[in-house]
Amino acid sequence: MTKRFLKTAFVGTVFVAAFASTAANAATATADAKARILKQITVTKVSDLDFGTIITGAAASTVVVSTTGVRTCGVGLVCTGTTPAGSFTIGGTIGSIVTIASDPTVLLTSGPINNMTATLLTSASTRTLTGTDGFTVGGTLAVGANQADGAYAGTFTVTVNYQ
Repeated sequence: MTKRFLKTAFVGTVFVAAFASTAANAATATADAKARILKQITVTKVSDLDFGTIITGAAASTVVVSTTGVRTCGVGLVCTGTTPAGSFTIGGTIGSIVTIASDPTVLLTSGPINNMTATLLTSASTRTLTGTDGFTVGGTLAVGANQADGAYAGTFTVTVNYQ
């Protein structure tokens, strides 16, 4: 019986020793938890994109308003009036980078069947916010030959988002 007790005690000691050596080899590490809070981003329209008054011609042509508001009237067209580029301000966390995008085109309509399409261009695709931030949108309006008269209007969307 003593042999049996010693054998059992020896096996139990080996088991405890093996378990103890595993715990002695354990490793730990720590890490920080972080969060960065940003102000809600805002974008506000300051002015609309306006191609001005256009007298149509016998041939199709284009009217371009650059992102700086400079208008170029196409061949065969007569253009008058002021032509501001669309202008927007951005609000958000200073020092953050934002992306800027607009719809690629806008459909201008006058009545149920008269329309023209303008392709759009933003003055910037990204910006680092400084506190006085904005951007503009210009475009190229495709005017059809003998385009029907009327007051044409359309709506486009701009999107500003943190990068």
